[in-house]
Amino acid sequence: MAFLMVVAACSPKTGEKSKAGAPSGTAPKITIPTGDVRKNAPKPGDAPTIQIGKAETFELDNGLKVILVENHKLPQVSFRLFVDYQPVLQRDAAGYTNLMGDLLTKGTATRTKAQIDNEVDFIGASLSANPNGINASCLSKHTEKVLDLVSDVLLNPSFPQEEFDKAKKRVESGLASQKTDANAIANNVGARLRFGKLHPYGEFTTEETLKNIKLEQIKKHYETYFKPNISYLVITGDISKSKAEQFAKKYFGKWQKGEVPKSMYVVPNAPDSTVVDFVHKPGAVQSVINITYPVELMPGTDEAIYGRVMNTLLGGYFNSRVNANLRELHGWTYGARTNLRADEIIGSFTASASVRNAVTDSSVIEFLKEMDLLRTKKVPGSELTIVKNVLTGQFSRSLEEPGTVADFALTTARFNLPADYYQNYLTKLNAVTPEQLMATSQKFIKIKRAHILVVGNRDEVADRLKQFSTTGKINYYETNGEPAKNINTNLPPGMDGKKVIGDYLTAIGGADKLAAVKDVQSTVTMQSRGMAITLQQAQKKGNKLVMEMLMSGQSMGKTILNGDKAIQTGQGGAQRDITGTELDDLKEQSNPFKELEYLNDSYQLQLKGIEEINGKSAYLVEVTHPNGTKKTEYYEVATSLKLREITQDKGADGNPTTVINDFDDYKAVGGIKFPHASTTTGVFPMPMKIKVSEIKVNAGVDDAMFEIK
Repeated sequence: MAFLMVVAACSPKTGEKSKAGAPSGTAPKITIPTGDVRKNAPKPGDAPTIQIGKAETFELDNGLKVILVENHKLPQVSFRLFVDYQPVLQRDAAGYTNLMGDLLTKGTATRTKAQIDNEVDFIGASLSANPNGINASCLSKHTEKVLDLVSDVLLNPSFPQEEFDKAKKRVESGLASQKTDANAIANNVGARLRFGKLHPYGEFTTEETLKNIKLEQIKKHYETYFKPNISYLVITGDISKSKAEQFAKKYFGKWQKGEVPKSMYVVPNAPDSTVVDFVHKPGAVQSVINITYPVELMPGTDEAIYGRVMNTLLGGYFNSRVNANLRELHGWTYGARTNLRADEIIGSFTASASVRNAVTDSSVIEFLKEMDLLRTKKVPGSELTIVKNVLTGQFSRSLEEPGTVADFALTTARFNLPADYYQNYLTKLNAVTPEQLMATSQKFIKIKRAHILVVGNRDEVADRLKQFSTTGKINYYETNGEPAKNINTNLPPGMDGKKVIGDYLTAIGGADKLAAVKDVQSTVTMQSRGMAITLQQAQKKGNKLVMEMLMSGQSMGKTILNGDKAIQTGQGGAQRDITGTELDDLKEQSNPFKELEYLNDSYQLQLKGIEEINGKSAYLVEVTHPNGTKKTEYYEVATSLKLREITQDKGADGNPTTVINDFDDYKAVGGIKFPHASTTTGVFPMPMKIKVSEIKVNAGVDDAMFEIK
């Protein structure tokens, strides 16, 4: 028995288009240029002269470096306390530094989390923390109140056990969502491939590492690395230098300096030759492509400026080459992009896009073609001018924010840049030549030494990607970045799809007993992000089904199937007819043991192998409905019970989405085993955990329940 997730929704009624009256008076005269203005780009001019606000710096006796950017236009002031320690290798407890940042504001020796929150809210301020420090802002009249809070959070965190437990639950919930998010999987596995599991940049939090995190690790990390002599206090806004010096000494002068250990890492290298890496996402209709590798590119260098121009042209803005190719020319994706990241330890390059299964290999070809073209052919001056103009505009607009100047000052101090680096930035940007761009591309574009990572449907995509691998092989990985276990295609003699389904029916009660069931009623409770929803469902022979979703006793939506007709109603009484394949799905769902129908010749069953699901070996069966729709189901080898069902549906945005139902906690009711717990992902933004509170078998369901008015 599986639970069907239905969300009632109503589309807004489209009204008639209003007619706007023509404005009175004489229209202004507009001069239209002659000729095709698109043929010639604007002639490049001199780099605009910019005025960057002055940042003043001073240092406290304990080594805390203070950066002040005065701006008295608004009565506001912001503070950023940045602790500049090197990334830490967290190994089997990856994620504890992030938890430390989360817990900094959750209690001190003299304030509870509630007291901190109330004080911040009362004065309309903001306060947040991260693994490298604290951010805060307020009206300038509340400066000392906020600094008192910031210094208390910084110097006296208590790291309460209760808040630690809550933080771990929040992370656990987020990880559950990421397990089925192809982009999150690609980001995590891509980082592991680029940098390796023995480098901090190659680590990410998993359910396993989260379980290993202890509160003592968090406390020790704070005590080891949060020292003033490696830290910066950046103050921006309506405050004078004299006040800034006074407040810095008052609230941070007692912070005790100390020795901070330095980390050593193996320098990651790009692969010797191009390799293809694959993460299987069963049932996926799209592939996420990441072409990626590490690069040595230091921030604040002329080379970093060249690299930014190169990346912007290739895939850093809407009219970039890869987006113009994959999106505008071919229509294969909503967006293709590239990212060249400079970093003082190790940088990276990534080209990425989400594309349909059928064009995954073609998209990789076009990515590589555009990358290679940048290495082998000089960029036309007109195209280079457009990109420079884009970057100049972005840089100039960023200066409208006072915090930008503070960030520039912090970067200058951290990386020991020339004092006039940002003052001269646009001059250097506009001086970049096609020759410099080609040299930069030849250094940082490595089409023959890349990881071509794809997250998608192995059965539909993988074989076509072998052409890009130097060895002709594909490396398979799990979502946690570990090498995938070999898929066992050596099935037991005589085992096929029908036998797997037959064994399942036997395991839950026997085909004869299941066929004798006339009706089943169930009540389940679903939990997601603290929200509780009740789903009441009744199934009866003859294609009869009713489901109603309730929240706090109020109906959120109802679905009724009666024979060949079905409707769905939402809040407010809005109603729609259900037809087509959606109607077929409901008819199948009306049978509490739909697997009985699988044994009919109208269904096609293909046993595709054995895979590991949640630590258990399971038969993978592809089920093709008589209407042609397909789904993937997994049945445990040891018990024959169904562990997982994967279907395709439309998401809230109308695009295809993969819905995964995991089943657990089988218990007998009336001599028949039903799963009493399940988890659904893909329907809601976060996984929905489902618990069965009641199941009734052959209790007698009145046909009036299925009446459609």
